[in-house]
Amino acid sequence: MNPYVINTLAVIAGFLLGSVVNMGLITISGHIIPPPEGADVTTMEGLKASIHLFQPRHFIFPFLAHALGTFVGALVAAGIAASHKIKFALGIGVLFLAGGITNILMLPAPAWFNVLDLAGAYIPTSYLAGILIIKKK
Repeated sequence: MNPYVINTLAVIAGFLLGSVVNMGLITISGHIIPPPEGADVTTMEGLKASIHLFQPRHFIFPFLAHALGTFVGALVAAGIAASHKIKFALGIGVLFLAGGITNILMLPAPAWFNVLDLAGAYIPTSYLAGILIIKKK
């Protein structure tokens, strides 16, 4: 098969599977760490209105969702890519980082979380995934 097709499929598969992991963790997060009393986390407007009630523990699952979603997506993309595996892993990291920046612009989370999320959840995890795939081969 043409390497361009394989690499394109790698990006699509990495993005889709990483997104599934991200949303899966966000979906179950409220069952493991319940939202604050009176917080409506079912809509963006409700989340914006109640985010001031959140404690640091409420940010554990969003961080894990961002980090693990990026990691899985980068792992898949690097594993499928025909060449330049680390570049494809980092490309997935950049895609998810763009989503993280968009999230920060839409949702007024605490500054400490924004810094931690942007610095730790995207590029480092995608790089780690790329390195793991390269070392495995």
